[in-house]
Amino acid sequence: MAKKKILFINQEIAPYVPDSELAIKGREVPRTVQEHGHEIRTFMPKWGTINERRGQLHEVQRLSGMNLIINDTDHPLIIKVASIPATRVQVYFIDNEDYFTKRQMTVDEMGNDYPDNGERAIFFARSVLDTVTKQRWAPDIIHCQGWMSAVVPLYVKTAYKDEPSFANTKVITSLFTKNLSNDLGKNFKQCLEFRDTKASLLSAYQDNFNIEELGKLAIDYSDGIIVSAPKVNDGLLDYAKKKDIPLLDYQEDFADAYERFYDIICPEEE
Repeated sequence: MAKKKILFINQEIAPYVPDSELAIKGREVPRTVQEHGHEIRTFMPKWGTINERRGQLHEVQRLSGMNLIINDTDHPLIIKVASIPATRVQVYFIDNEDYFTKRQMTVDEMGNDYPDNGERAIFFARSVLDTVTKQRWAPDIIHCQGWMSAVVPLYVKTAYKDEPSFANTKVITSLFTKNLSNDLGKNFKQCLEFRDTKASLLSAYQDNFNIEELGKLAIDYSDGIIVSAPKVNDGLLDYAKKKDIPLLDYQEDFADAYERFYDIICPEEE
């Protein structure tokens, strides 16, 4: 396969968070793809549980400083970077005091979903896409892993469709086991509005976005779907199978299978 530029937008990456199906794939897929000779960039949230000193994170001043308006409130963006030990994979971390710095991942100390998880996902998605635009890097493929990246396909195909960085980008969404317990709130559609992303585009979805509605949104705006765990949400899997887009079933030995799937989604130009 010809060398491609692949942007990984991950919810979790080991060893920065405890090992899980999602966190291990968050590390291993970019590592494997990079070892196959492709140019990659990798992003994840800077969860408050991440030890910056141990992980050797440091701020990237030239990329930090943007303000994003979510739900009529300004939220400053901070970008940090580190390299995964024993690999050549560099990870950019999206940080913000309101959404990430002082908080755990998707649930609080009592084990309850954060009520603004929807806003956090929106901030994360827009922050990654704005940062890549600022870097003037044009990925051939964006690979989204984890529900925190689920609004990325929508934004790439609507709000960012006129950005040169994403003019020809294909989007792949991976389905995992890990899910939210609660919905994302009645104002989620309004919070999503940005540029050409209008709430009217979301009329087919329930007003109360739950994990299944969020997954449907990601599937609807993706160019390909990967089943990344032996057991995923049956409703979402059935929904994806009914769409007229390529779908890769679960592969335990994923490296070569992903390589071939990337070439199906983004074939080499003749």
